[in-house]
Amino acid sequence: MILTFKIRHGRDFSSELVKARKVAEYVLCHKTRSSKDVKQFGLKSAIANQILRKYGNNKKVRNINRIKLTIPSQSIKFDKEGRKIEIPCLGFNVAYCFRNDYDKINQIELDNEYAYVSANVKEEPQITPKTWLGVDRNTTGHIAVIGNVTTGKVWKLGKEALHIHTKYMSIRKTLQKKGKFGLVKRIRNRESRIIRDLNHKVAKEIVDVAKKNDAGLKLEKLEGIRNNRKHERKFNYALHSWSFYQLQTFIEYKAKLCGIPLTYVEPQNTSKECSRCGNIGIRDSKKFVCQACGHVDHADANASFNIALRQPIDRNVGRLNTDRDVFKGNTDTPRGATL
Repeated sequence: MILTFKIRHGRDFSSELVKARKVAEYVLCHKTRSSKDVKQFGLKSAIANQILRKYGNNKKVRNINRIKLTIPSQSIKFDKEGRKIEIPCLGFNVAYCFRNDYDKINQIELDNEYAYVSANVKEEPQITPKTWLGVDRNTTGHIAVIGNVTTGKVWKLGKEALHIHTKYMSIRKTLQKKGKFGLVKRIRNRESRIIRDLNHKVAKEIVDVAKKNDAGLKLEKLEGIRNNRKHERKFNYALHSWSFYQLQTFIEYKAKLCGIPLTYVEPQNTSKECSRCGNIGIRDSKKFVCQACGHVDHADANASFNIALRQPIDRNVGRLNTDRDVFKGNTDTPRGATL
């Protein structure tokens, strides 16, 4: 798997970035693919060739918004013992503190503040799960609730996300009224960074729980969720500030690195079905009540068990002794019991 690590380098690359922009603009204008045509700009050939490849073959690009210096693997030296990376063509050295189990560095992108290092990292062999954990993702309350149908245990993660969104929404409203739009943008970026960090931590904890329990992960296939008009108007902000896809991608790559199998299920009625008898119950905010069997539970916990019990969209994945048919109609069986 290729992972990208971000390092603050503290080196001024302004002149090189100006040259790189000139090369990119020339390539877009003349559609050249020869390094001889851009030699006059004085950019190192290894970097100029990367720009030629990027913009010379792309017919969709019309203008240059951001430019980075891209250094290919053959122009990079690295010392794993000393934890240093060297780019001889730029006379540049940088120390790193990210994970040291990579095979090679594929490329590095540089701007005036950061180095983006793309490296090959080994994946662990995929485990054979003993059970499946259902992960329910939410806009309100905890952003992720994990349910283990084998033990009946529930983990609730990321409760602070809604507070963060509400806090920064209030700050932005105040600043917008004062006309401080530049500060509004900075506040929005700060909020995004905090939520991104939270999603990383939640995803890591989800994968750690799966690893400790020798379990696979099941998530709802949430596509077009924001196009659903069946909700109150006051719910719009919570829905549109919900970074469920970012959390999903973090869970996916962290699970893949650890060898944890992951699959998806259909999301219809996961929060309305009873995890014990399978009948449609009544959900009131975070409370779930099944009128058929009398089961009462936290709505998100009930949903997480339903996700774990459902057959995956890929029918060849996730078939264990957690089928709905085993539990349906048997109200005497404890939730999560293996029959």
